[in-house]
Amino acid sequence: MQLKRVVVTGLGALTPIGNNIEEYWDGLVNGKSGSAPITHYDAEKFKTKFACELKNYNPADFFDRKEARKLDKFAQYAMVSADEAIADSKLDLDALDKFRVGVIWGAGIGGLETFQNEVLNFAEGDGTPRFNPFFIPKMIADIAPGNISIKHGFMGPNYTTVSACASSANAIIDALNTIRLGHCDVVVTGGSEAAVTIAGMGGFGAMHALSTRNDSPQTASRPFDATRDGFVLGEGAGALVLEEYEHAVARGAKIYAEVAGGGLSSDAYHMTAPHPEGIGVVRVMENCLRDAGLKPEDVDAINTHGTSTPLGDVAELKAISKVFGEHAHNININSTKSMTGHLLGAAGAIEAIASILAMEHGVVPPTINHETVDENIDPKLNLTLNKAQKRDVNVALSNTFGFGGHNACVIFKKLN
Repeated sequence: MQLKRVVVTGLGALTPIGNNIEEYWDGLVNGKSGSAPITHYDAEKFKTKFACELKNYNPADFFDRKEARKLDKFAQYAMVSADEAIADSKLDLDALDKFRVGVIWGAGIGGLETFQNEVLNFAEGDGTPRFNPFFIPKMIADIAPGNISIKHGFMGPNYTTVSACASSANAIIDALNTIRLGHCDVVVTGGSEAAVTIAGMGGFGAMHALSTRNDSPQTASRPFDATRDGFVLGEGAGALVLEEYEHAVARGAKIYAEVAGGGLSSDAYHMTAPHPEGIGVVRVMENCLRDAGLKPEDVDAINTHGTSTPLGDVAELKAISKVFGEHAHNININSTKSMTGHLLGAAGAIEAIASILAMEHGVVPPTINHETVDENIDPKLNLTLNKAQKRDVNVALSNTFGFGGHNACVIFKKLN
């Protein structure tokens, strides 16, 4: 069976450094930090008092009051970014066979704030079970693609992938293969997360996963820096419209890039820590290159998982050196989490978008906040430190890894 080619024809983003694609790209190339003191709740007693929240987001700009009350923030973010991507794709929704349009979405946690608030309200009561009738449909992770499909009438495959921080990269790979195999002409994919909550920050804080650089929130996310002390939690969403190549060409669509391939693997090592030698990460990149039919020397840029944790950053760079050998020194390596923070289940989506935009504009966004060299990192690696670099990017790879050892890798290339 001849696999069909798959291309990207629409993009949408709602991030801590920009509320649409244009603003997001401007934030990326200018090295904008999205980290600031938390405003969603009183964080005074928390070890970490800052996060990468959305700025100037108002549900009333997108939903009427009644509709907004039925949607957790993570589902709102999903619908806003998906709407932008669908509009960007210029699909004629009336002309589509909607049974051949799917929505495959990623979320690592789902409606955490809804769950938190409902449980707190019950605990503060007299034991009488008074719960919002929308509690369950607001909370469940699969409700985001469900609402996207309901709004637009898409009746193809519809589900959520859950693999912690790899969730939306998994969703993109599932979308790729769904179109490759001929099951759909179009799939709206991506991911969303809204975990900057009492429970989210408290839980990650208890794991000692978060940076506690409260004196300088803007510089707290510092991948590859010797003084990094944990990740900065972010929120938001990214959406991509993937389309079968001939279908896109037939309607004269703008094509951003081809989705060349995807790879998956497991560390099979530890609940939260990466394998110190990056064995699973080596394999996922090798699997991705093999799936794409590309060689290591074809790759121009890598958007790393790069969360700003002491163990994870080193393990990933060791894996890159092993897979790419001497060519690793010719690759622009970066971590856009230095600007956006870590969007958990939405990370793979917004970082895939960053990779695609780097190809389109010929600019690789920087890894900001780097001050101190880590002696455990190969100094010959170009980590695109502190300032964007102009570069013709023909092939870009995006890594995303999740708690539980879930590894996902997606590779994009300029269309031939």
